[in-house]
Amino acid sequence: MGIEAVVRAIGLDFIEMLEETNRRSITDRNTLRDIYNQEFRDRDGGVKDPNFSRVIFALRNGNKARLSRSGRHVYFNTNVRNLIIYYWLTVNSKTKQLLLQVMLVYNNITHAYTVASLLFPRSFFVADKHGVQVSSELYMESGKIRISVDRAEVYELKLFVENTGQEAVYFTYYTALHWLQYFTLEDTRRVTRNNPLRLEPREKYVVTVRFKSCHVGVYSATLAFEFKQNAQPTTRPFHIVRFIEVEYRTKLAALLGPTEPYKPLRLNISEPENCKVDEGSPPEGYVQNFLENVLPLGQYTPPPDIPELAKLLKDGCSSRILRGKSLLQSPLGFHNYAERFDLLLYLEECQMHVDIKRYNKDQVTLLKDYDKRLMVLNLPGVSENRPSVLRGDHLLLTKSEEVSFSNVTKYKGYVHKVELDRVKLGFSRRFLDQVYLDKMKFRVEFTVNRLPLRLQHRAVHMAVQHKLRDVLFPVGSRSLNPASPPGLRLFDQQLQRNPEQYSAVCNIVAGTSKPAPYLVFGPPGTGKTVTIVEAIKQVEKNIPGACILACAPSNSAADQLCEKLITSQHVDARKIYRLYASSRDPKDIPKNISNLEGEMIVFPCKEDLMCYKILVSTLVTAGRLVTGGFPVDHFSHIFVDEAGHAIESETIISVAGLLNAETGQLVLAGDPKQLGPILRSPLAINHGLGEKHVQTHTHSFYPLADNYFCFKNICSLKKLLFLSHPSILKVPNELFYDGELVACANEISSNQYCTWEHLPKRGFPVIFHGVPGKDERESNSPSFFNIFEIEIIVDYLKKLLLTQAKRGISRISPRDIGIIAPYRKQVEKIRRAIKSDEDLEKYMCIEDLKVGSVEEFQGQERKVILVSAVRSSKEHIILDETFNIGFLRNEKRFNVALTRAKALFIMVGNPTILRTDESWGRFIDFCFEQGGYTGISFTSVEGIEEVEKRLLALNIQDERMESEESAVQQYVNPEWRHDY
Repeated sequence: MGIEAVVRAIGLDFIEMLEETNRRSITDRNTLRDIYNQEFRDRDGGVKDPNFSRVIFALRNGNKARLSRSGRHVYFNTNVRNLIIYYWLTVNSKTKQLLLQVMLVYNNITHAYTVASLLFPRSFFVADKHGVQVSSELYMESGKIRISVDRAEVYELKLFVENTGQEAVYFTYYTALHWLQYFTLEDTRRVTRNNPLRLEPREKYVVTVRFKSCHVGVYSATLAFEFKQNAQPTTRPFHIVRFIEVEYRTKLAALLGPTEPYKPLRLNISEPENCKVDEGSPPEGYVQNFLENVLPLGQYTPPPDIPELAKLLKDGCSSRILRGKSLLQSPLGFHNYAERFDLLLYLEECQMHVDIKRYNKDQVTLLKDYDKRLMVLNLPGVSENRPSVLRGDHLLLTKSEEVSFSNVTKYKGYVHKVELDRVKLGFSRRFLDQVYLDKMKFRVEFTVNRLPLRLQHRAVHMAVQHKLRDVLFPVGSRSLNPASPPGLRLFDQQLQRNPEQYSAVCNIVAGTSKPAPYLVFGPPGTGKTVTIVEAIKQVEKNIPGACILACAPSNSAADQLCEKLITSQHVDARKIYRLYASSRDPKDIPKNISNLEGEMIVFPCKEDLMCYKILVSTLVTAGRLVTGGFPVDHFSHIFVDEAGHAIESETIISVAGLLNAETGQLVLAGDPKQLGPILRSPLAINHGLGEKHVQTHTHSFYPLADNYFCFKNICSLKKLLFLSHPSILKVPNELFYDGELVACANEISSNQYCTWEHLPKRGFPVIFHGVPGKDERESNSPSFFNIFEIEIIVDYLKKLLLTQAKRGISRISPRDIGIIAPYRKQVEKIRRAIKSDEDLEKYMCIEDLKVGSVEEFQGQERKVILVSAVRSSKEHIILDETFNIGFLRNEKRFNVALTRAKALFIMVGNPTILRTDESWGRFIDFCFEQGGYTGISFTSVEGIEEVEKRLLALNIQDERMESEESAVQQYVNPEWRHDY
């Protein structure tokens, strides 16, 4: 198989020769054979290439050519591609050596280079040899010449081929190792193997490279020069390779470039041998708790061997050594439910403690607050929850001069108030009176809020204690012939007319799925929340004595549930009560019936809370009800909206200890095709912490659930979609929703940008803008950015904001535009670019324009969405695949990004890289077919792909330092969860 690959590679060189001599259209087999034998096979006078028939046979086997039925004509494929890399990866070392020898014998420079690059370091190719030098007037490092241009004009580079030796040499050939679209090569003597140039000692010859492109980006050319030491036909040639990289950038790109070279940061996770904690002063008077602690919450402190266990698991130790590995690898069942989740949560917490150390700060000073009991600490990033700091949390401070001591005192400061990027801390009286001095410097350490983790541990144990097997692992309905759902008259007439939503409400009221959960699935905008709200109202109306707990993972989602229930006026508002956590900032709490009284969070006693028909809270705050001793059978129905945004153990907080497995009904709503919660531990992720086992087991019981809309316990709302243009939805609809989404957008709104003058095709409000960018990093941040994509993003943004109200397109507010990027550093650079642009910076309400990660846009929509993919280097794709970051190889992130836009979607990225992903390839092809593609010529993609393979083969290693930090923390740096 290896030899045939070499012969096929020779055939590809023959096709290239036909292309260069404008004879690619010839199909007559005899004519092609004559050209091969007379002009190609013996082109160097040495050992001949294989015969013509063998070459055609190899090309045909590789689907690079086909013969007519008569065998008289040969048709070469229009898009030929050398697959030798794939063969190379499948053969042993002895075969690899043979491949290389055969190629060198056949003088196949392109493919010999490809194979040799897998055997030898880069320096082997770029080194000058036998007195021959290939140089330039520009600085060259490791064979690479970098050029920067700032305008779309022809740039000319002269390469000097010089013989510095004592004997003449022959310059026989030079070629690019891939098809060049933006470069042209020229030399006065037109050197080829049939027309070699004799270079005398000290003679210099010029090869001219010209570049021109109208698109900003990074363009690469790899040139190979071939020489012989004498004119003998049997003399083996030698080669010198040069890399040319041209960056076409503007002033903005120069402004956004790396501030300093990237140097990986290794976290200091060591702890002093002996540590004493000086207890601080917690905030008082902001919470009143009348809800008695009937069931105290345990600490669930991770066992001391968890960090070592995580390290051994990461190193791949066998299960004989690790007692925890067999538990992780065994299937999840009710028999190991609590124990398995305990271990997964311990692993996740272990990683959280490591990740949060990135935010630790050294040499920090404190300021005295006007309230002399408090100290003020400036913490840039806190306003964005990087990390999350809430009232009641605590930080640890160590004197800077004592950090390296073996015996250390850490001073605990409780957070009393968070004001944008500064916090007010309460320390002990001893710290204030005896320790603190003006301008004293400290190390600041952030801590993990363990309350949600502790609640999850308790919940999984209580799930077992309260025998929730039939809820978590359903095996069948309680009745073989459940009663038919009642015919209800819904409050919302639109739902009454929609069969899926109507059926869901009726089934929930009838309890047809008990004891299994009832699942309501559907993409954003299909009406999951309104269906849940209608079901809550119908349960309250039609089931005497019903008590309902309505939950969601976040405060914003819970607020939305509460607001819809109250504003509908179909339920007496006095029957509804919104329960907030004590950490919630009063200024963020909507004005409704809740436990906020003035500036005080009040937890009423159990008896008062049980008087309400509907309680609304987050999943975590529902744990307060368990602690308060609510009877297990008090709630007849528990609804969880946006269930896909929480891990199962968090969802179970609202269930275990509150739901009666025999009589209660659990209803979950969400979209399994959208992103789940952010998890940090790759070990916990790989072993199922992020999986929705409740949904998985329910699906396994009803295997047809994906094939039709409603069946007992599953309602899939696929027939309605949010207000988006059909073209925006087409690809995600086909890839993830079986083509069953039906756009029901208001045509005036969704078609608003169909006449936009900057669309590549009128009437198609989707743009893919191809940019050959560059992945860059700076300082000690491993997160990537791509300044060339930012230039395109900013250009589109200015076209949207500064040249609007033309040709019938109304003005757009910045709050109606969203910009999505997968890496934190790209988000920061885009924000800086907007602030540095004079026109954008002073644009009214520009601060309302949101720039963030895909996760930050989940559950949100914008009239216009712009996306920067960032990734432009194949050598970094392995990071995306391994650690599930970026857009590539992550269908959910891809799906969320594409379904945020209502009227206009603009994607900026490198088509070569993105097409390596099946989903993105489908989207790019769709844009190209529909006329929505612009930017770098799409026809150059296949040619660039070839050199990417060869460059990858040059032993270029990724600069990622082995780190204890999770990949999501290093590259994405997401917000820390704060919305409990």
